[in-house]
Amino acid sequence: MKLGVLLCDHVQAALQKEFGDYIDMFEQAITAADDSILIVFYPVVDGIFPKDIDECDAYMATGSKASVNDDLPWIKQLERFFWQLFLLNKPLVGICFGHQMIAKALGGKVSLSAKNWGIGVTKAKVHAHKPWMLNHQDNIQLVVSHKEQISLLPPETQVLMGNSFCANGMIQVGAHFLGIQGHPEFSRAYCYALMQNRKESIAKSNFSRGINSLTLDVDDQLLMCWLLNFLQQK
Repeated sequence: MKLGVLLCDHVQAALQKEFGDYIDMFEQAITAADDSILIVFYPVVDGIFPKDIDECDAYMATGSKASVNDDLPWIKQLERFFWQLFLLNKPLVGICFGHQMIAKALGGKVSLSAKNWGIGVTKAKVHAHKPWMLNHQDNIQLVVSHKEQISLLPPETQVLMGNSFCANGMIQVGAHFLGIQGHPEFSRAYCYALMQNRKESIAKSNFSRGINSLTLDVDDQLLMCWLLNFLQQK
């Protein structure tokens, strides 16, 4: 499979020496799950998109510090690109910002959460067992980092995973669009660094809970395998 990764952000310059950029994180996470996949990166945040939708067999969209509701040219173009992918039955996985863009592009809504930041490692319940969820688990623990959530689902959306903080933690729309709010590409160390940088904007209770959660195990490799299995299903 040739996978196009739509890069919706860059790691902060101050953190790149230790953690690299998102290209590095996604290449490592995807290759660890399936080293047969050919990965092509498109920094859409810099206005660089696929010239042709068929350049890749499937696409994956990353997280971003931007909001899907921001009035920026690249975000508007990305929303149109998502809609085109959906109409042409092209497989897509959206992560965090990408997950929320699936909802917005297909008629849903994304809003700031009254619960403030979701940060650290959280556990979500898996509501449905899909064939691509090999080595199925009833619960998934994953790093999260978001202050917005899907507040209105698009038509004909199935919620596959969620918890009391974020009910729409994983969604599927049709047979070929999948979104996940968590970050299988983030390490707990990188999450800690992000939390420190954003400490002033995170509610104290959320910050404390997030810091304490970083001792928990994560199912990042299993989740990335699920996402790639979804993209490659017949």
